[in-house]
Amino acid sequence: MKMTINARNMVITPAVTKRIEKKTAKMERYLLPETEVQVKMQKGKKDQRIVEITVPMGNNVILRSEAVADDNNLFLAIDQALAKIERQIHRHRTKLGKRLREDAFVPEVPEYIDEEPAEENAPKIVRHKTFPVRPMSVEDAAIQMELLGHDFFAFVNIETERTNILYLRKDGDLGLLEPEA
Repeated sequence: MKMTINARNMVITPAVTKRIEKKTAKMERYLLPETEVQVKMQKGKKDQRIVEITVPMGNNVILRSEAVADDNNLFLAIDQALAKIERQIHRHRTKLGKRLREDAFVPEVPEYIDEEPAEENAPKIVRHKTFPVRPMSVEDAAIQMELLGHDFFAFVNIETERTNILYLRKDGDLGLLEPEA
């Protein structure tokens, strides 16, 4: 496992690097040796420490976690972000394991228990909505998104003739998602 640690508006001390390496050592058993884990740390507003961890898992799957800790507590933010990413890795590997087992979709019914099985807390689709996707420029899409009061907007980019998604970032700027060719 390869690791990249970046910091913005702060200095990475050897203690911080050692803590991250120690905590991520547990994840090595779940990841391939060529997996590159990216850790980004930054100092936020009001003495907040923000830690973001990104792990590309292959097959177009990218796991990401972010944690924010107040009062200059960088170690707490690191621990929270790593705990989130470990849960995501475990959930992803469990889903893969279920997909690979041929009997994964056959429900197991206990012979002697009459209780109903507990429901999983998996997210479900609660609303389905269709909308027209019109060709427009990025600037027009930004105006349309602002007029609608949404955090994101899907449109066909008039320059590339491909579907793009414009979204509002936490810092107030805009982000643009474009599919690869």
